Amino acid sequence: MMVRMPTVKAALRVLVLVVFLAPVLLVLSGSLRRLGLPPPDGLEVLPASPSLGAFDQLGREIDLGTAFRNSALVVGLAVPLGVLVASTVGFAMSQLSTRRRRWSVVAVLLLLVVPLPMLWVARFVLYLELGVLDTLVPLVAPALAASTPVAVLLAYQAFRRVPTEHWEAARVEGASAVRTWWTVGLPQVRATTTAIAALVFTVHWGAYLDALLYVRSSAERTLPLAVAELRNLDPAETPVALAGALMLALPPLLLLLLAQRRLLSSLDIATNR
Repeated sequence: MMVRMPTVKAALRVLVLVVFLAPVLLVLSGSLRRLGLPPPDGLEVLPASPSLGAFDQLGREIDLGTAFRNSALVVGLAVPLGVLVASTVGFAMSQLSTRRRRWSVVAVLLLLVVPLPMLWVARFVLYLELGVLDTLVPLVAPALAASTPVAVLLAYQAFRRVPTEHWEAARVEGASAVRTWWTVGLPQVRATTTAIAALVFTVHWGAYLDALLYVRSSAERTLPLAVAELRNLDPAETPVALAGALMLALPPLLLLLLAQRRLLSSLDIATNR
């Protein structure tokens, strides 16, 4: 039974609203609760007397401007770098022979099952030797490996969907590998590239453990690390913690909403091929 694409798109939009917006709306509701009140007995959709006092107090509890600036700087460097690495590696894998393609995919899949704690000590020693501990460099560095193997697999699958005759035409014209990637491949995988950018953004924007391991000074503190400090607040100040969580969640959510057309376009391509 064939499913019409408009139906799939509508279902995906509903899924996004339920999975992403509903929790955010509950956090927003909690952040608008007046300070000093005990936690509500049950689910409170909207406070009886909304207040922005929690957001005002948030700026007093943490250095919000510095933390937001550091996080913005990290993703501003990591996203283009991660997309570039994922795209070029995915393109290179797509141009290999069938046997080598299979082995390269297996290698990337194996990277997915490597536990992150195995990398922490090695990375800590490396960053220590390079003298970049307590800077933002360790938070950007994973982008040199495409941030996550999933990004490489997405790029690989996208380039594999490009018709073979397009690659052959580029070779006949004497185009180099870089030119073929740039002029032939990239224009045909824009939707997937947008998805990869959103994925890399999310990975680096919410990187709490890396910040906890490699950053010490308050001047280099990112937003996830700053928001985590709010866990020690009094229960009567829970709206302040929720206001911090909202500040952390809004940028990825807005990015998802802005990129949804491209993401759905990527679904169209995958379904039609």
